[in-house]
Amino acid sequence: MGKPLCRICGTESLEIGTKAGDHARIPFTLFRCPECRFAFVDPPWSGTCQAYSEEYYMGRGVDPSVDYLFELEAPQKTVRFYEWKGVTDMIGCLAPLDRKTRWLDYGCGNGGLVRHLRRYGVADAVGFDSGWIAGHSRQLGIPLLTESELSDHSGEFDVVTMIEVIEHVLDPVAILRHARRLLKPNGLLYLTTGNAKPYRDRLLRWRYVLPEIHVGYFEPCSLEAALTRAGFRPEYRVRPRGYTGVIRFKILKSVGIRKRSLLERAVPWKAPPLK
Repeated sequence: MGKPLCRICGTESLEIGTKAGDHARIPFTLFRCPECRFAFVDPPWSGTCQAYSEEYYMGRGVDPSVDYLFELEAPQKTVRFYEWKGVTDMIGCLAPLDRKTRWLDYGCGNGGLVRHLRRYGVADAVGFDSGWIAGHSRQLGIPLLTESELSDHSGEFDVVTMIEVIEHVLDPVAILRHARRLLKPNGLLYLTTGNAKPYRDRLLRWRYVLPEIHVGYFEPCSLEAALTRAGFRPEYRVRPRGYTGVIRFKILKSVGIRKRSLLERAVPWKAPPLK
């Protein structure tokens, strides 16, 4: 049986090793492309569809650090508020925003960012997701498109965001091409994902490696390759306004803090110095 081909550039990839999934309790094999440095799980878990269950969205599944139901019910209390505001500020540095700006949050989870944007009059935002939590979001009036509805909006959006989405998909180039079809000419795609470059020699020890659901790991060069193949023109911006808010959320999430409090607000949050 031959080695798997890179899902970005098609190069025969090399085995890194195996890591047991804490949830599935089985070993997963990871490979890395010697050309574009993209790392991926192969084969993916047969239970991936079941991973995005009600338990997952309550923080009792594959990733215990998430709690989408709490975020949906208490948007002003969750520390996720810092991410929503940070992403809003970062996009505001890159594109003009007003109530007529068409913004799609692709893979929006519970639609929290969509609700934030609409509540503060930042953009005419909608979301797209097919997970269990999406049904609850729609009941609260958050406008989330279904997959069939999304096909009716080609070339419609000024902004598409993908916040921690691309590491979940088996064919990243196909997803990026789909996003490009949804954008207007010269529209903006903004995405986030973990940076695998600092962990190149110790990928299997990286906490971000959740092989049941995170099936792709990008270095800047591999993400640039995927974006270019999908027809985008990648650009790099060093810590735009809002960056500190996103990092603030990620740190609080990583140490298990889910609610905003006077104590964490007293911390003088600043971005670490560039190296």
